[in-house]
Amino acid sequence: MWLHASCFLEFDITVPTPFILMLRPRSGWQQWVGREQYDLSPSVPVVEFTDPFGNLCQRLMAPQGAFSIHTTVDIEAADYTDTSPGAHFVPVEHLPDETLPFLLPSRFCESDRFSELASSLTAGLNPGYDQCAAIVDYIRQTIQYTPGSGQQIISASEVNERGYGVCRDMAHLGIACCRALSIPARMVVGYLEALQPMDMHAWFEAYVGGRWYTFDPTQQTLNGGRVAIAYGRDSADVAIYTQFGDPVTLLQMQVNIDRMVGPPF
Repeated sequence: MWLHASCFLEFDITVPTPFILMLRPRSGWQQWVGREQYDLSPSVPVVEFTDPFGNLCQRLMAPQGAFSIHTTVDIEAADYTDTSPGAHFVPVEHLPDETLPFLLPSRFCESDRFSELASSLTAGLNPGYDQCAAIVDYIRQTIQYTPGSGQQIISASEVNERGYGVCRDMAHLGIACCRALSIPARMVVGYLEALQPMDMHAWFEAYVGGRWYTFDPTQQTLNGGRVAIAYGRDSADVAIYTQFGDPVTLLQMQVNIDRMVGPPF
């Protein structure tokens, strides 16, 4: 399917402020960028670089006063999200090198604290995909999905104790439990068609059966229409904007994604 996605950010900035943005999806085997536009008002010089996880990042100095960012993209995304019950566990010694950082505890995914829970949730299951699915079932049953409650980023341990959270928090818990079983897991931030309420969305992927598979504890079905913008160990790696120095005021953020009738050409 072809999708038209957009993100608009408007800030009030008291002093010139350095920003790193992460708002450009890249083409890959599950999505293909057909056309995109990136507007800054006022216009300022931008330097783009690729971070260690392959994400496209934009570095700039935002001027004092009103500053806005408007991105749009026409992108071909998968109609369906692949599933593979029974996909096998890949032993650590056979994992590709690029998956190894996603095995380790990270700032918001303290996988070293979840060995007992993850083992109890997956007892008797075939190692691999089925374990990940059982972890997702646990999160859906025990953590209440509460969009709009995530002003403060919390860790997997904290959301497991609190019992409610946003998509980001639920992904943290899934990642931590998968890593506790020596399954590489990574955070994904992007767009999801028909998400309610509409916003940027977060889910996670786990490496089983020789490839990455999508898991989303907030959704009862794994629909297609996903556009990945950034991948990382946890939310600290995938912020769509990071500012340095004095605080800035985010006046508004608007996210939208619509299905197109055909390709943009």
